[in-house]
Amino acid sequence: MELYKGFDSNYRYILVAARRARQIQSGALPLVDTGSRKPCRIAEQEIQADKIKWLIPGKEAAESEQPELVAEPGSQK
Repeated sequence: MELYKGFDSNYRYILVAARRARQIQSGALPLVDTGSRKPCRIAEQEIQADKIKWLIPGKEAAESEQPELVAEPGSQK
């Protein structure tokens, strides 16, 4: 399986998508126009559109640590 650009592992991609999907389920507005109502699909589309920025806390972050999402300006968290 090929890594998505900007991610150091497929595991990290899933962590970012899952965290964003939880934000959408909690009421955050989608950052892309989509016909989908599924939070996981919307999160995936946002990542592919480069609307989601993420940070790994510390350079020596363990793989078990979850990344921190940074919302785009003007979006609801």
